[in-house]
Amino acid sequence: MPEPATPAPSATILMLRDTSDGLEVFMVVRHHQIDFASGALVFPGGKADAADFDPALDAYLDGAMSDPDMKAIQVASIREAFEECGVLLARPAGSDNLVSGERLAGLEAYRDRLHKGELTILEFLEREDLRLACDTLVHFAHWVTPTMMPKRFDTHFFLAAAPEDHLAVHDGHESVDSVWLTPAEAIADAAAGRRTVIFPTLRNIEKLGESASVAEAIAAAEASTPVMVLPWTEQRDDGNWLCIPPEAGYAVSEEKMPDRPA
Repeated sequence: MPEPATPAPSATILMLRDTSDGLEVFMVVRHHQIDFASGALVFPGGKADAADFDPALDAYLDGAMSDPDMKAIQVASIREAFEECGVLLARPAGSDNLVSGERLAGLEAYRDRLHKGELTILEFLEREDLRLACDTLVHFAHWVTPTMMPKRFDTHFFLAAAPEDHLAVHDGHESVDSVWLTPAEAIADAAAGRRTVIFPTLRNIEKLGESASVAEAIAAAEASTPVMVLPWTEQRDDGNWLCIPPEAGYAVSEEKMPDRPA
């Protein structure tokens, strides 16, 4: 058997807001030509770039984790959220406040340039005299793609309260649609077949749905330590089952996989 592919370091943010209908999370629909989760409803995010690991970024980070790899993952999560949905968790140097919606509008052109690799996140921060607000991120979950998959990701999930004056909108490249949903709406849409929601996303939506507000969700995440989830399959008498460690704290730890056509 060939060796399993090495999982690529990746990050994603569950961007949250409170509404009269309850807690909502921002989600995007993956482009159908993307080779992972194409057409699926997912949280904004993606692979970490080599530039996200640059030690020189330390001077431009507020409240980052001490571990160098996790620090880079936090950088990647903020960069990807900016590229993919236009929300920027950053502060002007010397300020305690996140960039305003007005300032953000003037940074719009950087989204595409970062996405295309025309400049690094460090160059962006230097040019605009900004600092990434890593202290707004709360570690929520850690999933690794199963070993049998040809493309694998080592993904950390973070929670963050969406700035009220930042207009979240999909990028039109990797994602082709976007929506704010309550966890209950996302779960109902998945169950009814109105939206494609892959197993890890659905489990994390369910977990998020245990909280009624942004503050409650963040407090719950701060009070727990994510358990790494590496799903595996089990062949049973009634078919194939996808399993995850029960100690990871999800309501569902196993699910029967659809039978393959003969």
